Amino acid sequence: MQDVIAVYYFIPDENTTPEFAAQAISDEETTGTWTDLTTRADYVRRLDGHVESLESYRDGYLTKIRYPGEIFEKGNIPQYLSVVAGNLFGLGRLCSVRLLDVEFPEQLCNFSGPVFGMEGVRKLIGTEKSRRPHVGTIIKPKVGLNPKDTAHVAYEAAVGGVDFIKDDETLTDQEFCPMKDRVEEVMARLDDAMSETGRKILYAVNVSDRADRIVERAEQALECGANTLMIDVITCGFSAVQALSELNTGNVPLHIHRTMHAAMTRNPEHGIAMRPIAKLVRMAGGDQLHTGTVSGKMGHDPSEILGDNKMLTGSMFGFRPVFPVSSGGLHPGKVRAELETLGTDIVLQAGGGIHGHPDGTRSGAAAMRQAVDAYMEGCLPEDYAKDHIELRRALEKWGSK
Repeated sequence: MQDVIAVYYFIPDENTTPEFAAQAISDEETTGTWTDLTTRADYVRRLDGHVESLESYRDGYLTKIRYPGEIFEKGNIPQYLSVVAGNLFGLGRLCSVRLLDVEFPEQLCNFSGPVFGMEGVRKLIGTEKSRRPHVGTIIKPKVGLNPKDTAHVAYEAAVGGVDFIKDDETLTDQEFCPMKDRVEEVMARLDDAMSETGRKILYAVNVSDRADRIVERAEQALECGANTLMIDVITCGFSAVQALSELNTGNVPLHIHRTMHAAMTRNPEHGIAMRPIAKLVRMAGGDQLHTGTVSGKMGHDPSEILGDNKMLTGSMFGFRPVFPVSSGGLHPGKVRAELETLGTDIVLQAGGGIHGHPDGTRSGAAAMRQAVDAYMEGCLPEDYAKDHIELRRALEKWGSK
């Protein structure tokens, strides 16, 4: 079996050489520990990790570590993570360490991957030829609305022009908005919107739950008419994505939210970068994944986001491409900046930037679509807004940056 290569950035403490620190990572994640062992037989040494390279980088060092493929249990993502992202983050000889990327061999990528992927989602919406970005929104406020009012918000966004609507990460099956009632109400209003507009609109219902209930919850959502499922991957785990992908093969897309990711990804010197997370989501079967914005309210590194999106949409062992989602503080005035940097194979997800429009949700959705149309037609948003009042009102409120 071929081996796994993991790339780390680390800063050793003042009493530790970089060579010792890199070897400590390798030992900790394979056959070694902090002291000599009387139990390590000679035949175990074939499973030793190997430091492939070490070089200075920024204020610390980059190292590539080769892990023997035999250590990994095929198809077991939790176990993969226990090797490449296990106890190393607590090593006392390291001031900080960050997992930047992982290269898995084909033998360890024995997953089905996305069932729909980006092209499958485009086919559902009807944008295979135009290649325009999809416009999405989040139900706002994120919690508190009852099912009927949730459905009304969804309807207004749909007739205004969005392609995609989702629950927020904290809305699941609370008493004030039971999932069954919510899905039935929303899908009924989206049927109305489709009759009026001729467009199909996807609604991602958040089925995040504990491990022994998430499949049952997803099945219930599907029975109620859900046409997309949403999973909070960090809180539920990659296995939840894999289980739901296998459950509903060919049925509905899986929208993957990354809530809590910044606890691992935000610090550029410690934790786990978004790249390994995105790679595992693609392997597990996510069809859409949030990867961040270049202009929104959250912390962002445009070069990292571009690399993450390229990994999601590029060639990878025959897996279908994943549709990247740009979200967090977007509004019509930021659309051009997103598309200029990230391209048009993207879902632009706006919550407050739609529902906060001075003329309401329908106008906010129209303004986002108009901003996209302006970009696709090669127009500046300010020029396009002269003949499109919804966009003009949005730019007056939020500006164009």
